[in-house]
Amino acid sequence: RGAGGGAPAPAAAPAVIPLPTSVRLTTGPGFVVDRGTRIVLDADALAAVDGVAAQLAELLAGAVGQPPRRLAHGEAPPARSIHLRLDAALDSLGEEGYALAVAPDAVTIAASGAPGLFYGVQTLRQLLPAAVEHRAALGRVLRVPAGRVVDRPRFAWRGAMLDVSRHFLPAADVKRFVDLLALYKLNRLHLHLSDDQGWRVEIRSWPELARRGGSTQVGGGPGGYYTQAELADLAAYAAARHVAIVPEIDMPGHTNAALASYPGLNCDGVAPPLYTGTRVGFSTLCVERDSVYAFVDDVVREIGALVPTPYFHVGGDEVERLPHDQYLRFVERVQAIVRARGKRMVGWGEIAPAALHPETIVQHWRPDSSARHAARGGRVILSPAKRVYLDMKPDSAAALGLRWAGLVDVRDAYDWDPATYLAGVPEAAVLGVEAPLWSETLVRRTDFEYMAFPRLAAVAEVAWSPGAARRWEPFRARLAAHGPRLAALGVNFYRSPQVPWRR
Repeated sequence: RGAGGGAPAPAAAPAVIPLPTSVRLTTGPGFVVDRGTRIVLDADALAAVDGVAAQLAELLAGAVGQPPRRLAHGEAPPARSIHLRLDAALDSLGEEGYALAVAPDAVTIAASGAPGLFYGVQTLRQLLPAAVEHRAALGRVLRVPAGRVVDRPRFAWRGAMLDVSRHFLPAADVKRFVDLLALYKLNRLHLHLSDDQGWRVEIRSWPELARRGGSTQVGGGPGGYYTQAELADLAAYAAARHVAIVPEIDMPGHTNAALASYPGLNCDGVAPPLYTGTRVGFSTLCVERDSVYAFVDDVVREIGALVPTPYFHVGGDEVERLPHDQYLRFVERVQAIVRARGKRMVGWGEIAPAALHPETIVQHWRPDSSARHAARGGRVILSPAKRVYLDMKPDSAAALGLRWAGLVDVRDAYDWDPATYLAGVPEAAVLGVEAPLWSETLVRRTDFEYMAFPRLAAVAEVAWSPGAARRWEPFRARLAAHGPRLAALGVNFYRSPQVPWRR
């Protein structure tokens, strides 16, 4: 308190991305993280809270002297503790909402569920100096500003997509990307696992898909694929960070890798050669053959068992060599297969004219019939190419990326409102926002990172923060403060001239 005994004065807005629903920091000493700090959780906390506590302890490793511990029944948190607490009174914030209170002698993160505690930890992380991301710098004082944050997401689906088909990314690189998604409270990772240039997951009932279909990529490199054990491990790793993997097997188009692996998927019974170029629209499954639907069922069954999230993405885009009536019948038959396997179907906007179940999700990327799906009670993911396609060049001089949808810099990714973006798709029909990253020009992890960041941080704020609270100028100031954090994490990010970066 000040000399007059009044309430503490408000401090400058914190550099937290996405912007919390409500935040009030106050002047004063704040909370110091050091060897005397303890991470504690309630005696009867769910096992998932142990996982969040362990992740916080790993973040603070070298600064905090002891591992997390459970309090005894009736025991009060000790002084200088960080207390992770489940509180049913916060149900109104949803399972991803949280309340964070920072005082000089204690930090409390409270939520109705483990996802909310996890996101509260991410906010605490961003309130700490960027040095917390760099183990070698943890000898210094880590101070958290005093104040209170109450927060909840605007949209349920906040995601990114990685195209690992045109250029393959090893599982370790995908895990690193998951870590970065979690930092910005993104909760979906859509993996584009098949395309003309490569099939990227082992299917035991159709082994040539990975062996032959996964043997190359754009430009003729060696390709690669995830074994079933690797994909299951990826899904578990992501789930521990509250990121759901959404597997996509694109069909009936974008299927040359599958067609080259099994002649019977082709109408003429002849397997085409493997393809390493970047054209689209030339391949299609033989949709009038019943054996093709047995193939689809096997693929959905095997992948669905590995990835225990409720979604299966079937692609459905850019099918240029199939009569429209055949295409619609295919989508409807595949929808029945996906639903029979206990999954909720997701598809690109082209599927919208089909007879879709209201639980099926349409992903908008270019002008389409998404409004038709919304009108019948369906939900839509917004991925407008001219706003959130991360493979679009951020400026005309960029060596990586494409520009068929125009240049997309940070402000383009930030300055739009999902509630009003698409005519006929009101906010209630918007499930969320996803930023796809196609990989025609991206070869290695550092390429993917350069195109994803910092634009993905802008997308995260669009998806999480209240629309009325978002403003470009304050956002770019907060984003500037994330330069040192991204650098400490070793992220190869694009230093957009729109942002006054701090070094």
